[in-house]
Amino acid sequence: MKVLTVGVGSKTLVGAHDIVVQADIDICELNMDNNIKMIVLPGGMQGVDNLKNSKKVIEILHYANNNGIYIAAICAAPTILGGQNMLSERRAVCFPGMEMELLGAKVINSNVVVDGNIITGKNMEAALEFANTLANLLVKIK
Repeated sequence: MKVLTVGVGSKTLVGAHDIVVQADIDICELNMDNNIKMIVLPGGMQGVDNLKNSKKVIEILHYANNNGIYIAAICAAPTILGGQNMLSERRAVCFPGMEMELLGAKVINSNVVVDGNIITGKNMEAALEFANTLANLLVKIK
């Protein structure tokens, strides 16, 4: 299974702590017809705001959700899904204090929640459990 990192606006990304990441492709190059199994949204407020404000990201998330493709989001990133009404009647978790942005969700007291094709993680402390959950789901699909 191939993993791609995708940049929004550029292939070269600089995180909140000045960590530079070179993405494999820019989001404009992403082809949803390439049998994508999972989309993972990282947390972090500036990055989450950038994802929320990208029409292409939102378009891809709706496509993925409508086609049963796994969507995983951790920390503040589940608020993107809440804002797009993708958590209605689903169990979910996010960074503590942001639960009101999980519109329509049944907020759970857990580190990681899987509800259908949506996987949400609470915060950085849950990152290993979140990653393990994603790996286990990917192993089950081929």
